[in-house]
Amino acid sequence: MNGLLMKNPTDNTTIGLEIGRVTRQWRARMDERLISLGLTQSRWLPLRHLAEAGGILPQRRLVELTGIEGPSLVRLLDELERLGFVERRDSETDRRTKTIHLTSKAEPIIGQITALAEGLRKEVLSGITADDLAVFQRTLRQISDNLRRLG
Repeated sequence: MNGLLMKNPTDNTTIGLEIGRVTRQWRARMDERLISLGLTQSRWLPLRHLAEAGGILPQRRLVELTGIEGPSLVRLLDELERLGFVERRDSETDRRTKTIHLTSKAEPIIGQITALAEGLRKEVLSGITADDLAVFQRTLRQISDNLRRLG
């Protein structure tokens, strides 16, 4: 091999690949834990964002927050609605907009999901100091801001 892909401690050429790999690994571990609840992370993500927003979001905002494309999110919301976790309603201020509402049936499952996610987070981040995590989070935010500016 010509050495172009050889890694050294200061080589940042694979950082995007590493972020993607870690994301896939974390998601797979979370999916393993969610299986007992009959959920996957893709189903959990909209529920989490809705819970953080007080239980109601415009569907367009949910697309932005989850990063799930519109048609895929619609199918996912169909499933969450069938399970009784969300309701779609017409917006009171814009007839073109649907708002997504958490139902009371979703509350206990969100508590269980939150506990599972917190347990996984503690395991994944074990051995990493608070200072290192703070630097890492600032760095990720800067990368995200840079990517947003490119778009």
